Amino acid sequence: MEGDECSFPPDSSDDHSLRGSVASSATLSRAQDVLIYLFGDSAVHLTLEGLGTVTVQELGRNVREALHTPESVQDVFAFWLCSPLLELQLKTRHQPYKLCRQWHDLLYRFTEASEEDISQGQSFDLRAYCLTPVQIQEEGVLRLLYEEARSNILTGRYPCDPEHWTSLGALSIALDEGTSLDSQQFTTTIREKKLSSYLPAHVTMGSGGLFSTLRGKSSRQVGLEQNLFKEYSKICTSAGSSPEPTQLLHQYLNTCHTLPYYGCAFFFGEIDKPAQGILQRGKRKAVNIGICLEGVYVMDVKEKHVLLGLRFSELSWDHSYPEEEGDSHILWLEFDGDEDGTPVNKLLKIYSKQAELMSGFIEFCVELKSASEGAAAAEMDGEVSLSQQPGGQEERSKNGRGGRRGMLHRQGSVVCSRVQSLNTISYVDDGKEIKRLKPKRAASFFARQASAVSYSAVQTESLEQG
Repeated sequence: MEGDECSFPPDSSDDHSLRGSVASSATLSRAQDVLIYLFGDSAVHLTLEGLGTVTVQELGRNVREALHTPESVQDVFAFWLCSPLLELQLKTRHQPYKLCRQWHDLLYRFTEASEEDISQGQSFDLRAYCLTPVQIQEEGVLRLLYEEARSNILTGRYPCDPEHWTSLGALSIALDEGTSLDSQQFTTTIREKKLSSYLPAHVTMGSGGLFSTLRGKSSRQVGLEQNLFKEYSKICTSAGSSPEPTQLLHQYLNTCHTLPYYGCAFFFGEIDKPAQGILQRGKRKAVNIGICLEGVYVMDVKEKHVLLGLRFSELSWDHSYPEEEGDSHILWLEFDGDEDGTPVNKLLKIYSKQAELMSGFIEFCVELKSASEGAAAAEMDGEVSLSQQPGGQEERSKNGRGGRRGMLHRQGSVVCSRVQSLNTISYVDDGKEIKRLKPKRAASFFARQASAVSYSAVQTESLEQG
């Protein structure tokens, strides 16, 4: 999330502040050591003077010099303030030291964390800029992008299907060990470094539980090793005996680029679980929310799959603040759906103290995408009118919330939506008032028949949620 989409709280002490004493101006004017963390367990060590007033732009210039990267890649990476609780992307004009001083206040404002969790601190990271997928040729820069993408694959932040994580795992082995391993060497290497070094943790663990652990190497893991070796052999055959590292790095990153949420900024929240009886009502499911120039993706933290993926042309959104003590901040996502053949509007409630950040970032992405589409249309000498532009730009300007949405497209894949598993609010707009759609019930449990779910666009204007 870009740091100034929402105003930060003032840098003042209060009862909740956990900050230490403010460093004196004399101390800050002296040379100070700074560590900028990179993916892949490495860091850039800088010695800077006037740390209190150094901007992100100045810091970026120092980091590029230390890494010996050309100025042409300055827009590929951004600086982030990160912790397991909150991730904020900084802009070039920000002064990192001052924002670090506000970090605990930001955690109080945008997370539900306890004081003990908040006191854990944060890191200052260099990561890929969340909005710019750029083709790069410099091996050092590709390595940084690769390490970040690999981390997101292995931790499940980027959900992907077996053909994706098998291919990516084999590419990682080729990058680490070369392309000349035979079957025995390959198996030995995998078992020394463990499968979790190359495949997502939730894949390698499986669901075998204690019994699987007690009986030693499971058949599942053997199958994973065999599939990895098959894919590794294909890579070796197509790439030759000694391929250039940049070739393999490009293959890895190009595969990641096919995932719709590559390059997203991520936020944390919860959604309601579908009610399955009186005892389960009120329970919530933890989700990651990824937002990029193309749309919004809600992902199940535990199951590592997409619950809902919407392009901006397919959704309307808003956020609401707590009205009473104990209420939650909510990001509302509205999209077209179907209930027993009736076209309806569906509302998904995402509970999160970061709802304000998410709403601001969605608006930023929509405006940026509209501007880029407008520039592309201008280059075509006016051949594309406003009414014909992708995403319905004219409709968006009318209601400020995404305009008319198209039909949702999904397949049997972890990357595609599982709308049927969401606890959403369904309603219809008859032109006079919003009517909540009551679910139809069959006369007998045994008479119920599963009907194919289909989606069609709602023909009425979508109503904004206050």
